[in-house]
Amino acid sequence: MPHHESPPSVPCRLLARLDRLGAELEARGDALGLIGLGSVGLETDRLDEHSDADFFLVVPDAAAKTRYLQAVDWLEALAAVSFSFENSTNGRKVLFADGLFMEYAVFTVPELKASPYPAGRLVWRRADAPEGLEIPVMPPPGVPGSVDYHVNEALTNLFVGLHRDLRGERLSATRFIQGYAVDRLLTVLGLLRASTAAPQDPFAVERRAERRFTPAQLPLDQLVPGYRRNAVAAKAVMRCLGAHVSLDPAMAAAVHDLIGRVEAVSDQGRPGQASVPST
Repeated sequence: MPHHESPPSVPCRLLARLDRLGAELEARGDALGLIGLGSVGLETDRLDEHSDADFFLVVPDAAAKTRYLQAVDWLEALAAVSFSFENSTNGRKVLFADGLFMEYAVFTVPELKASPYPAGRLVWRRADAPEGLEIPVMPPPGVPGSVDYHVNEALTNLFVGLHRDLRGERLSATRFIQGYAVDRLLTVLGLLRASTAAPQDPFAVERRAERRFTPAQLPLDQLVPGYRRNAVAAKAVMRCLGAHVSLDPAMAAAVHDLIGRVEAVSDQGRPGQASVPST
């Protein structure tokens, strides 16, 4: 029987494409360095079939930066590009026709030195480029505020969110309760070092939460139960916070009172809230 080799995995394809990009930049001669970040940087053990590639391109001057931001011909030299857009003043997102996705930013050396970013992996550097481009001069921002600060932020997020639910602004309420307050809970758990199973992303506290904490520590099915279950979510946030820290009695009582009021209100008759049949 004929032997059919499995196609290369996404991790292999991403790393190979970055290597090819380094060779393309070498041939062009108008860039200084290519830095892989995150799972294509120093954390390649996290690569899987759902990964994309984040990288920095370092260029010598503003003119080169403009060229690399406005055109994607340097990427099309590697593979066909099916979609791209400039998502910031420094970067673009691009989808290749074969399904690989990349996010990148383009910096001059002074801009790079003034930007906080996690240490990366030097994929390629022009021979005359400065050494140490992959090592940040300004480290990523730490988590601002104390445990008490984030606990009280979570409590006030719940307070505001529950009031918005009662007003009929349930989408905004869901964002406050199941988004902002849960983020603050994650920050509290991280500051308390409740788990060290996986590193915290310095720019996105929710990343890898399922790996960093056990379901007992972080019952996400209760913390993020959905649009119609803000009271359930608020109760879960309060339980998780209370398991680790002391809560201000006055604010805790106010939040619990609001939870009871939300539970007591039926889905019908909320101001500005149309009735939607349950499924």
